[in-house]
Amino acid sequence: MSDEHGKPYNPAEVQREKMEMDVLLVGAGPANLALSIRLKQLVNAHNEKLPEDKKLPCEIYLIEKGGEIGNHQLSGAVMDPRGISELLPNWREEGFPVEGDVGPDSADHWMKFKEGRHKKIFVPAVMHNRGKVVVSLNKAAKWLAQKAEALGVNIFPGFAGAEVLYEGTRVVGVRTRDAGVNKWGEMKDEFAPGMDLTAKVTVLGEGTRGSLAKHLIPKLGLDEGRNPQVYQLGCKEVWKLGPKGQERLKAGDVYHTMGWPTPNGVFGGGWVYGMADGMCSIGLVAGLDYKDPTFDPHACFQKWKTHPFLRELLGDGELLHYGAKTIPDGGYFSIPKLSADGVMLVGDTAGVMNSMRLKGIHLAMKSGMLAAETIFEALRDGDFSAQRLHQYQNRFETSWAKEELFKIRNFRQGWQKGELFGMVNTALGMITGGRGLAGRLSLHADYTDYTPLKVGGTTPPVPKSTFDDKLTFDKLKDVYFSGTKHEENQPCHLQVTAPDVCVTQCTREFGNPCQHFCPANVYEMVPKAEGVGMSPQLNRDGKGKENAQGLVLKINASNCVHCKTCDIKDPYQIINWVVPEGGQGPVYTNL
Repeated sequence: MSDEHGKPYNPAEVQREKMEMDVLLVGAGPANLALSIRLKQLVNAHNEKLPEDKKLPCEIYLIEKGGEIGNHQLSGAVMDPRGISELLPNWREEGFPVEGDVGPDSADHWMKFKEGRHKKIFVPAVMHNRGKVVVSLNKAAKWLAQKAEALGVNIFPGFAGAEVLYEGTRVVGVRTRDAGVNKWGEMKDEFAPGMDLTAKVTVLGEGTRGSLAKHLIPKLGLDEGRNPQVYQLGCKEVWKLGPKGQERLKAGDVYHTMGWPTPNGVFGGGWVYGMADGMCSIGLVAGLDYKDPTFDPHACFQKWKTHPFLRELLGDGELLHYGAKTIPDGGYFSIPKLSADGVMLVGDTAGVMNSMRLKGIHLAMKSGMLAAETIFEALRDGDFSAQRLHQYQNRFETSWAKEELFKIRNFRQGWQKGELFGMVNTALGMITGGRGLAGRLSLHADYTDYTPLKVGGTTPPVPKSTFDDKLTFDKLKDVYFSGTKHEENQPCHLQVTAPDVCVTQCTREFGNPCQHFCPANVYEMVPKAEGVGMSPQLNRDGKGKENAQGLVLKINASNCVHCKTCDIKDPYQIINWVVPEGGQGPVYTNL
């Protein structure tokens, strides 16, 4: 590339600052925030009666790719208070943000949707929500971060972990992402190198399909003997209800739906949660092991809102916020080994989520607390060996978190084998303590499930005319309500490693499903002239390859809401989601 565009950029030649610490936490979700609080509690209690020269040092640094803590946190969310009660027993008195209590007078119903009508259905007590609380996860994360900082945890939002640092097979830290590189891979005048953060213990709590963990897990063999992880995609909106809607839905009311409009063979369903201040949380989750390459989860979510139950609830309301996120729901047999030499996995990164109850916040927090107890012992004894860190796994296996997940250990696998099998297996699982129809059912990864199109060629996405901009919205309009922002002149953080496959094999076999599964309109098939300079497979002169219809793949990376669906569901696994510059992405509010 010529000098007129910028200085050549070679990451291997960049001079970087190094910073050492005791514990490095990557990701500011409930797992790592709970870990940091619990670890400081243990260290402070240990040091309380010791002289200054005998006190145990514990310098904790937490980095977060979002511009502010909570910006990238999204969940339904009805929270089981077991985790927060164990971490901070006086959480209510101390002001933990609760949107509503699911109490004796709250609605707590499961409904079977059919087109134009619905009926309440019976579900077992384990799936009821009495005693739980409706929360906004981004508010909860901000509150937990304040508690952690008050205890002395160093929290740095806007720093994206880009690379794991190793010494042999031992993890020694993380390198943060370089900033100030243009989209052609050249250094801008304001280039700022990332830092090498080294620690005695590094904890990855990056959320679903972590960009560091997804490479670390196979590299260190942490998934050997485990089922592959599978995922659901959740599309969510927060609405301000009008007077009629507020009469129908109170804070703490909970509705879950099954059936219409999700097609046969698509695992998932919807939710409606009453929030404070006349707001409500609504959303639809769909298992990513669906077979139809033209299935569009976002369009399905919008269609779901046209059901009379939702139309009447939202009719005089106003859309406030939108977001999308993937959820790990493979269950107990998909959880990788939780530690290796120098590293631990917590929360969604570890896959600790109860897919039957649609709850994971309490399990994420518990995983963080168990990791904290192990790290405390390692700090106290000066032993950070892989064997010592393995105590985290032992703690998990004897905890209530493992007990809860083991009771549904075959739940999600059953549904991959069909709706009837799933229902029978679930019923038997409740009787047999989770065993169901087999001791251990297998799973296959989501991207392996596509059925090739009968007629090859690009299938157009759902037309914008389908949406009315009052009740239903196209992807671009919803992205606006997510607050998503990215610097456009930076390397595309959605790396297509074999671009020719997109316009040949993928067009022919599956009709380019990326333009359907993405909930943020990141991927489009467009005429070649529209794609010049927008995609990594087209150089600045526009000499990229096109498909038989004269279309190329255009990547609107600035739309990305960091849900990771493309990384999970791409049929050829040639999309590599990496972190953009720190501080960018969605700005979730009330989500």
